[in-house]
Amino acid sequence: MAERIYLDWNATAPLRPEAKAAMAHAWETSGNPSSVHAEGRQARRLMEEARAAVAASVGADAANVVFTSGGTEANALALTPGLRRGREPAAERLLVSAIEHVSVLAGGRFTAEATQRIGVTPSGIVDLDRLRDLLDGPPALVSIMLANNETGAIQPVAEAAELVHGAGGLLHVDAIQALGRIPFDLASTGADLLSLSAHKIGGPKGVGALVLAEGIEGLSPLLRGGGQEKGRRAGTENVAGIAGFGAAARVALAERDNEAARAEQLRERLETGLRQTPGMVVFADEVERLPNTVLFTVPGLRAETAVIGFDLAGIAVSSGSACSSGKVQPSHVVEAMGYSRELAEGAVRVSLGWSTTEADIDSALQAWRKLANTLLKGNETWLELF
Repeated sequence: MAERIYLDWNATAPLRPEAKAAMAHAWETSGNPSSVHAEGRQARRLMEEARAAVAASVGADAANVVFTSGGTEANALALTPGLRRGREPAAERLLVSAIEHVSVLAGGRFTAEATQRIGVTPSGIVDLDRLRDLLDGPPALVSIMLANNETGAIQPVAEAAELVHGAGGLLHVDAIQALGRIPFDLASTGADLLSLSAHKIGGPKGVGALVLAEGIEGLSPLLRGGGQEKGRRAGTENVAGIAGFGAAARVALAERDNEAARAEQLRERLETGLRQTPGMVVFADEVERLPNTVLFTVPGLRAETAVIGFDLAGIAVSSGSACSSGKVQPSHVVEAMGYSRELAEGAVRVSLGWSTTEADIDSALQAWRKLANTLLKGNETWLELF
């Protein structure tokens, strides 16, 4: 059986050896990190070392890192009515960009009536003029992702932060796809709250973090009980998962720049091949994007058909976000950019990682040419090619 090719790194990255080793070591530690005896202190030390590594990856204070069960929980925890900076007025409403992850579009603990969406340009960039208009009113919490999980488009979060702070609001930035792929830190984004996830950078699934800027108050826990995470997230911490997160963060930060340059070359190779197909649309290709991400389609393509076709050819790609319980749905990101529903239903995402090679890209292009040639001829039995 031929070895499969994995090109769905934005959904999840394979577990890094360093993270696996850190988790195995943590599993040998029997103590509860809240216990005061030697075993408990050992577990606490592993956790705090990981907290320091995650904080360092985004230039934050380790004391302001709150570990969660993943990026979705980090986002939900961040979207809390009543957040404020020091003695400033608390946020009364929520503004979210129309291309956010579904965990942000859900609005957290804000009511639907208190939530509004910020439109984006046809390039997939948040409309700052629209944001400026929406900020006219009571203090708002604004949520804008740093890099889109489908198109890879990098958002002007620093510029947005100036507008938001000038209007007395707070900014939450979902940086889950950006971590380990592009340079940034808490200060450069201007974020008051920053969401991260371990498994996007080669850590384990089921671990994330919400990072707070200095002076942010009013964070109300989703889970109440013990005093873990300084009372901000109850429940015995996942020590092994957190240790794996810390190890992955160290490696991702160390390898980021070299990997970004390599991924960008591979992405260009992929896009050059894709553009040989008549009618090819590569979304957000005129703006700065993550170096590893391509979202594309051609008129008439069904994403589900393409994903199955690639899969039968031994190649894993996706139709966008992997958080829809296995369902292939029209891309809300593409629709928010103003494209037709037909194109939104055909958007296919290819995302690259540290093990991706030129041979992998060439194999993906070969599979795509078979699919596209048959599609353009109107042949409905193209699956037989695979």
